[in-house]
Amino acid sequence: MTDLTVAEAQGRLDATGKKLLAAAREWQEANPMLGTRGCRLGIIKPNLYRMQVRALMEAAVAVRREGGDPHVEIMIPLVIDPSELRLLADEVADEARKVVEETGVEIRYHIGTMIETPRAALLAGAIAEVAEFFSFGTNDLTQMTYGFSRDDVEGRIMPTYLERGLLPADPFEHLDPVAVGRLVGRAVEDGRATRPDLLLGICGEHGGDPDSIALCHELGLDYVSCSPFRLPVARLAAARAALGVEGPSASA
Repeated sequence: MTDLTVAEAQGRLDATGKKLLAAAREWQEANPMLGTRGCRLGIIKPNLYRMQVRALMEAAVAVRREGGDPHVEIMIPLVIDPSELRLLADEVADEARKVVEETGVEIRYHIGTMIETPRAALLAGAIAEVAEFFSFGTNDLTQMTYGFSRDDVEGRIMPTYLERGLLPADPFEHLDPVAVGRLVGRAVEDGRATRPDLLLGICGEHGGDPDSIALCHELGLDYVSCSPFRLPVARLAAARAALGVEGPSASA
């Protein structure tokens, strides 16, 4: 192998940069929030999910060999139809099985999904035929139910809507019981009608809001997740909800 001149090295860098720029332009989308993300990317780029599942399972194997007891949950995001989940769940299970066969180490794993589109919430019964757990992505579910861009609405629209009483509260801070909560409630009911032991929870900042936690408890969810700094408030709110304690919110 010969040494490259400065000009040759620069030429190769320029060529690589042009390829990267061309790829970025090819994948550019007018509305990426509703575009190629979540399970959609996994469907058109199947090796991406296989690579991630292999890494996850191999990490679990390493933990098991060190004496640990890993419980792997693989969550497929942004589904809109049971057919998507079935396709990807089969690929996930196939790759997980290969790792188990190659290593000889048995790893327990469960496959679930994010319910973060209104369509998924309305088709929860059929989706639960494949999914072993649901995690409600309430940020996206709120965004798609309201038609608000959560990245833009806070500074431009929300202050006026709250000031003029058009909304009782910011739906990205407090889970909306009227519409979003109704979708979650229906998904809980339909999902558990199909799979009675379906594990249910939410992820996102609503998981650290006391009012939202109380609503999740009423709807029959098993858990909430939130940012680490909100854990103390979330624990207290969850305890109050479980005990049926009324009074000032946990954030007071």
